[in-house]
Amino acid sequence: MEHDGQLELYAAVAGQLKEAHQRVRALQVPEGVRMALTRKLLVITAAAKHDLADAGRRLERFTVDLDEGRLPGEER
Repeated sequence: MEHDGQLELYAAVAGQLKEAHQRVRALQVPEGVRMALTRKLLVITAAAKHDLADAGRRLERFTVDLDEGRLPGEER
């Protein structure tokens, strides 16, 4: 049954990645910021092929940063 849990995790991460990509596309930010965010998502996607749980954690941190307005290249 462990295989079922892995499939559920894969589906959850895939859905969250899709949503994150949509959010990044919708942001009104300079193109350089959008490209940096997209690169981060591509790194997370690649990581999912090797360590799904780690990719899920990375994606969660990415989403929190996005929610809190922490964007690459923007000084605070």
